[in-house]
Amino acid sequence: MIAGADLASVGSGSLVGFVLGLIGGGGSILAVPLLVYVVGVASPHVAIGTSAVAVALSAFANLLGHARAGNVRWPCALVFSAAGIAGAAVGSTLGKSFDGQKLLLLFGVLMIVIAVMMLVRKGGDGAAFKPLGRSTAPKLLPRLLGMGGLVGGLSGFFGIGGGFLIVPGLMGAARMPMIMAIGSSLVAVTAFGVTTAVSYALSGLVDWRIATLFVTGGVAGGIGGTLLAQRLSGHKSLLSRVFAAIVAVVGVYVVARGSVAVFG
Repeated sequence: MIAGADLASVGSGSLVGFVLGLIGGGGSILAVPLLVYVVGVASPHVAIGTSAVAVALSAFANLLGHARAGNVRWPCALVFSAAGIAGAAVGSTLGKSFDGQKLLLLFGVLMIVIAVMMLVRKGGDGAAFKPLGRSTAPKLLPRLLGMGGLVGGLSGFFGIGGGFLIVPGLMGAARMPMIMAIGSSLVAVTAFGVTTAVSYALSGLVDWRIATLFVTGGVAGGIGGTLLAQRLSGHKSLLSRVFAAIVAVVGVYVVARGSVAVFG
């Protein structure tokens, strides 16, 4: 029984790591259902806290691969993350007071909305992107701070890394190409995840053994996801559609399961 649970933790972590490496997000919202329905974590709040630890560490491992590939725009990513950390701290405090199943249901709805927005938006090729610097700061800095704070708050409230929100947030605020937004988003996913994880850990809502096994699988899965993201980077519309499709499918699943749990 223990071996089976351990195998489920490692396997689930591998899937989450692969998704994080591929699209820079979606890992956390995958992690929570996997921890509850596959690994067998009884409490949604413990699943949220454990996933925050696991996803933060997995995101950091995947960040290293994207950084080596030159996909991270550090000034934008760091400003976005700094604003988001403050938002995540406030959001996680509020989120712990909500019923776990209702959090999942609301988050599933949010995922579907974001996926639809990603599919209908006009795909930019990143030509409008300009790095954060002295000349671009007056216009770019407020957008990064505002979007970072908003996404961080949602990330902390729902107990997730928020990568699927961060990627479109960076694309919208900084006009980044998709592959750069994916790489840069992992800075924020790591930062938001750590902030949320600390909040939940202080409340005793983290299973450290499962988190360790989850991360072990996540590192292996992340290598494959990062390599595939690099291969798809030349097909920007395809990568955007893959991103939106994964978010939409998981969102529908979470809404379905959450509706059953909340409404019977």
